[in-house]
Amino acid sequence: MNKSVKGPTGKYAWTVTVGEKGQFVIPKQARELFDIKPGDTLILLGDEERGIAIPPKSTFSSLMGNIFSE
Repeated sequence: MNKSVKGPTGKYAWTVTVGEKGQFVIPKQARELFDIKPGDTLILLGDEERGIAIPPKSTFSSLMGNIFSE
């Protein structure tokens, strides 16, 4: 079961449960808020000190440009 945590305006937090295959469901409220649809590609960023982040899909192109720029 996913749970939502209320934060300051424009800030959100949800809890999710990781299944046996390492998968989790993005909560419906988050999918609607960030316009995530079936078949969309998301990027998962990880930092050993700061944790995991899934940036909005609208930033995907600029992130990839930054990663691969010379």
